[in-house]
Amino acid sequence: MIGISKLYCGTVEPSDALRYGRLSASLPSHLLQFSADKRPVVVWNVTRRCNLKCVHCYAQATKDAESNELSTREGKKLIDDLAAFGVPVLLFSGGEPLVRKDLPDLAEYAVQKGMRAVISTNGTLITSQMARKLKDIGLSYVGISLDGMTSINDTFRGVKGAFNAAMKGIENCQAVGIKVGLRFTINKANANEIEKIFDLLEEKEIPRVCFYHLVYAGRGSKLVEEDLSHEDSRKVVDLIIDRTKDLHDRGISKEVLTVDNHADGPYLYLRLLKENPQRAKDVLELLQMNEGNSSGRGIGCISWDGEVYADQFWRHFSFGNVRLRPFSEIWTDTSNELMKKLKEKKKHVKGRCAACRWLDICGGNFRVRAEAVSGDVWAPDPACYLTDHEIGIA
Repeated sequence: MIGISKLYCGTVEPSDALRYGRLSASLPSHLLQFSADKRPVVVWNVTRRCNLKCVHCYAQATKDAESNELSTREGKKLIDDLAAFGVPVLLFSGGEPLVRKDLPDLAEYAVQKGMRAVISTNGTLITSQMARKLKDIGLSYVGISLDGMTSINDTFRGVKGAFNAAMKGIENCQAVGIKVGLRFTINKANANEIEKIFDLLEEKEIPRVCFYHLVYAGRGSKLVEEDLSHEDSRKVVDLIIDRTKDLHDRGISKEVLTVDNHADGPYLYLRLLKENPQRAKDVLELLQMNEGNSSGRGIGCISWDGEVYADQFWRHFSFGNVRLRPFSEIWTDTSNELMKKLKEKKKHVKGRCAACRWLDICGGNFRVRAEAVSGDVWAPDPACYLTDHEIGIA
């Protein structure tokens, strides 16, 4: 996760993270990416069921719930363990998390245990009554997925009317004072919609947006050819930086992040090095704190059936099941070879990644994307768009 507004526009300085001691439990949410202890943010896919049919769904969601979903009782036992382990944020996802009737109960329980509870949703089920309930339980944030404006979004979501329903969900959250933001997955079919998404942020006074690079997992594994070329990835990142700076320069406060391609960090730094060397120095320090991709270390995933993954895209490799062992035990058990290597993956990456001068601030980027294309989990990430010259091997 690369905070474009934080890094490029200077809304966060290195001293901000240092002031809190850089421990996950003490850091405010906007500084968690700079934590030193890397207590994992946990994504819990509470259900596989979904009311939409998104073409790039990593969970390959279905219209029916799985029979082996963790029960409410099992979920609360899981939350007890996560809280004791020091997990700072529990992100409820799916499928569509709001199809679970006990979602508010589970989220409220997480808040009571001292965690920040957030949900990742398509937004279409957030009625005014649901928004009020989520506000009352102390939900920290609602991330709503939009992959373009009306027609483009509805095509991706597989259901006509999904855009308008999501916008109504956003309005309902805003009406009760819940912080709400957008989640946008970039690909060839919707890259031209990014300008409109920025316009929407401003028009609807939405404070946050995360632009996700495509990861080849789940139904998204069929979309490798729909990923941007390296040249177009650079253009898109430049566009996101430019539009973020325009908002900042006009005094309009928005949090803008890119996710799932840590090449964005060095790319932003190299651009700043030409434009503002002093700011670039601070950005490099923050990127070093961030440490790049944190799958299997600073982020983890628990499936609806209790399986534990390195992140939400690694569903083909489970480290264990919380029905049999607590998450905290599974997560720290480095007798599993892959778990051990993910926690020290800079030692194991190959090719361009191993030789890259930005390895310490990229962390080897996305291993699951490398595996999807090459069959080798330690091969270079094919989505890295930095040139050999930029990474120091020309």
